[in-house]
Amino acid sequence: MVRDHGFHPVRIKRIVQETADTRTYVLDAPFPYRAGQFLTVRACGALRSYSMSSSPDTDRELMTTVKRVPGGLVSNWMHDHLSPGDLIETTSPAGVFCLREGTTPLVALCGGSGVTPILSLVKSALATTERRVRVLAANRDADSVIFGDTLTELAKRHPGRFDIRHHLDDRQGLVTAAEVREFVAGDLGADFYLCGPAPFMALTENTLLGQGVEAGQIVAERFMVPDPAVGEPGVDAEAVPETGGGTVTVVLAGKRRTVDQHPRESLLESARRGGLMPPFSCEMGNCGTCIARLTEGEAKMRVNNALDDDEVTDGWVLTCQGEPVTAHVTVEYES
Repeated sequence: MVRDHGFHPVRIKRIVQETADTRTYVLDAPFPYRAGQFLTVRACGALRSYSMSSSPDTDRELMTTVKRVPGGLVSNWMHDHLSPGDLIETTSPAGVFCLREGTTPLVALCGGSGVTPILSLVKSALATTERRVRVLAANRDADSVIFGDTLTELAKRHPGRFDIRHHLDDRQGLVTAAEVREFVAGDLGADFYLCGPAPFMALTENTLLGQGVEAGQIVAERFMVPDPAVGEPGVDAEAVPETGGGTVTVVLAGKRRTVDQHPRESLLESARRGGLMPPFSCEMGNCGTCIARLTEGEAKMRVNNALDDDEVTDGWVLTCQGEPVTAHVTVEYES
């Protein structure tokens, strides 16, 4: 089902203090969703995406978990100002960090709050499949472990099917490639789910690939702002056309701007160059905040970890990742 791309008022039913800096918001939101997906919250003039920690297969209520980020605009506002009964604005659920069909084991490696969508996936996998599930969860110390009791209880309820290993940096140092190799040994044919800070993601993904795991076996969830010095992730230089002489037209909040196409420039960058300020968040093709509909021409996305096939067919594009492949392209953002 193609999701509604607008924002909706959602009431907070309860707030659960998971750790000193992490809270779960139980929402009165009748959205259909898949395990592993996220909501985008609009607050403080900004947009942020937060994963669900609940599972549609095991939980009656929808829950999203937010870790306070030092200096973070929205996470700090949510922690400091929101109470049960308050309304927040969110999109309907989105994202493709979801369970794949199959019978192979599911092996997840997560760091810090990256355990949030992993917990959602684990709940659904244990409830709806016979797959064996293993999780390596890395945290700074024992006090920072999110969902520790929940994961322990799941292991007790599913002996022989679910194993959880906790890694604590203050006792063991940072996760190493050797530890990852030891953890995944014997399960190299599994589906691998990765979520965590950028260095953790790079280490685990590179180690898996070095062990012969195919890239198609790895599903990664990343929420970060790209480092301009590193360049755009996932760009195939041979696949990105060197357009010239064309135009990009952007329609946003009743305003219409047309600018010349620049080689290797995303639709979002073109919109900014035209003096518009479209919505965006991660700028890595993961969160879906920057979506708009193509009404003229075609664009190729460098990375797409947020839109499903039906949405792409229907003309939706991640403007942070979309580059024109025709001479004239028009995109329209929802009001």
